[in-house]
Amino acid sequence: MQPTDETSSDPAWIDYADFGERFVTAAVTKDRIEAAVAGMTGRGMTIGPFSLGPAGLAGFVAEGKVGKPEVVHSGPHVTFQVTVPVSLALKVMLGGKKLRLEARVEIDLTLHARTADPLLIVIDIPPVTPPDVSFVLRAQAVDAAGELLLDPIAGLVQREVAARVNGMLADPQARRSRVFDVEAIVSGTPSVHREQAEFDWIGYDEFGHRFFSHIVTRDRVFDVVERMAGRPIEVGPLKTGPGKSATVTVRGNVRVPQLADKADTPRAFDLTLPVSLDITVDVLKANRYRADVEVPLVLTARAADPLLIVIDVPPPDPDDIRLEFKAHGVRAATLGALAGIKKQVIAQVAGVVRKELADSSGRTIDVAARIGSSAPRSTPGASESAEADAADSAEASSRT
Repeated sequence: MQPTDETSSDPAWIDYADFGERFVTAAVTKDRIEAAVAGMTGRGMTIGPFSLGPAGLAGFVAEGKVGKPEVVHSGPHVTFQVTVPVSLALKVMLGGKKLRLEARVEIDLTLHARTADPLLIVIDIPPVTPPDVSFVLRAQAVDAAGELLLDPIAGLVQREVAARVNGMLADPQARRSRVFDVEAIVSGTPSVHREQAEFDWIGYDEFGHRFFSHIVTRDRVFDVVERMAGRPIEVGPLKTGPGKSATVTVRGNVRVPQLADKADTPRAFDLTLPVSLDITVDVLKANRYRADVEVPLVLTARAADPLLIVIDVPPPDPDDIRLEFKAHGVRAATLGALAGIKKQVIAQVAGVVRKELADSSGRTIDVAARIGSSAPRSTPGASESAEADAADSAEASSRT
């Protein structure tokens, strides 16, 4: 888990469902949509030869290639309208006469970022139909017989282009480039889901809940709290006892925390913060103590505005803090009981921990910033590059 550099002392909480939709919206951008279909760019396309008219009076063949897809509109619910251009050169044979024509073809795709079981983002594309294919033929000096052929040629081209584009989109490599297994990306392991052709769709709300339960794991949270190990604890000198005659000095440090999943509470953890202290009570002479302190805390992974993950930790209650003294010498043990320093030490330790927890920047991940910092490097004809860029993006945004 990589924390932010800024303090988030008073986050505005949002629910997991809202986080899920915001995550998908932030991750699936215009550039990444274009990168997801970039593998079509430069692909060649041959249509025909076909015979037309009675007894094959005429015929044609078309050759060309696919241009760079472009997002022309983005709509609600992470929906994008994408236009894929195709340039075609047609050779038409009519009654022994050859005609060379040029056509501009555009395919309208609707791409929808959907979420699927177990924790997938899938760029879903419905099959292309002939009406989704626009066909503009640039023809010059075509006689009446030739004009009669334009409509059937257009219909054939629309049908064949739709079939070929569907084949390109169904290609296993192209399909893989549109499936992002967030959990596998974060874990750095191969995904067993990216070869799927069928998916069990889930809503953005369920995706948000699963994101926290699958990604914000005990091990990843421990990576954060483990950094507290070795933090110094220094208290005093304090005046205490009758007439403030005793001077108390406390020096110590935090040991390795102990973390466990909180029973029956998803996305929450029980944290025990062990602290070792050397305590000196100076009354005429120095009296030394060894103290072991355990501070119980509850950590909860929460979502915050605009797109943050915050490990929320309420401050400790002094009454819940356990402290055990080990006095060096009989006089020190007696003095400890008389001086009543235990309560003061607990209060001071609670104050130090409370101050440490007041700054939540070390427990906050700005997901939106991490998604935005990873721009796709879309290269025409390189769907694997687009796939890798999208994976890098998801990893940067989701790594906790």
